[in-house]
Amino acid sequence: MTRRDSLLAVLVALIWGFNFVAIHVGLADVPPFLFLAIRFTLVALPLVFFVPRPQAPFGVVFSIGLFMSFGQFGLLYLAMAIGMPAGLAALVLQAQVIFTIVIAAVALNERASVRQGLGAVIGTAGLVIVAWGFHQDAPLIPLLVTVGAALSWAIGNVIARAAKVSSGLSLVVWSALVVPLPCLAVSFVVDGPAEMADALGRFGLTAWLSTVYTVVLASLVGYTIFNRLMATYPAASVVPFILLVPPVGVLSAWVALGEVPSTLEWIGGVVMMVGVAVATVTLRGRARPLGPSTPATATSPPG
Repeated sequence: MTRRDSLLAVLVALIWGFNFVAIHVGLADVPPFLFLAIRFTLVALPLVFFVPRPQAPFGVVFSIGLFMSFGQFGLLYLAMAIGMPAGLAALVLQAQVIFTIVIAAVALNERASVRQGLGAVIGTAGLVIVAWGFHQDAPLIPLLVTVGAALSWAIGNVIARAAKVSSGLSLVVWSALVVPLPCLAVSFVVDGPAEMADALGRFGLTAWLSTVYTVVLASLVGYTIFNRLMATYPAASVVPFILLVPPVGVLSAWVALGEVPSTLEWIGGVVMMVGVAVATVTLRGRARPLGPSTPATATSPPG
């Protein structure tokens, strides 16, 4: 990779890593599903009128939007709203790599390599350690909901892989159309119209800055750069940069929010990232991309 493109890859990792802090800040003022509906409405509009529809059947685009966007980010926002720390969420969400390998083996009859199997085992062990450490200080439910977000992402990965969908800006924009109405429906039932109206009334500068960050930087700028890099270079050249996302997420949450992981969470996080690296990074050949909402293909981004 050229120096310029290497710096752009680092920029994407920084943007996606800090995205968890931006989400955390926005959730302080707005219920999670209402906040998500606003985010994905702005991702889709007005670009959907200018960006061509992706070259994929409607059902595939809908399914990717359902699992990668609504499922992944709906559960992630919910988890963070009920107590999942931003930095730990950035780490646990990478369990999608493990789930993708397992689901692809079952659903697509893809035989995992020894290296991928070993990485999945190591990553799972790390996730168990993180869960144990988290449970020492807080209820386990937020972490389990985050694991559910990772599982939803993985299902979307496998759908995209089976359909051989390439991930351009068009897929990001058009699949975003799936999200707003279900999110508004969930918010209507869970929060009620009065709370929704009140949240919109207090939608101040902080919420807008968070929204602009997640829409413009994380979704549009981040995905556009990442997709161009994946189309230009072998995946094995790009993926190691994306492995910086969880450490950036943990560090930014530590600095901005004062979140300090416990010793067990640190140990589990390191073990988990080692497993993810073993399963995805090769010195030569292909590797599976790990960016937020990324189909698990080398030609193929929450958050």
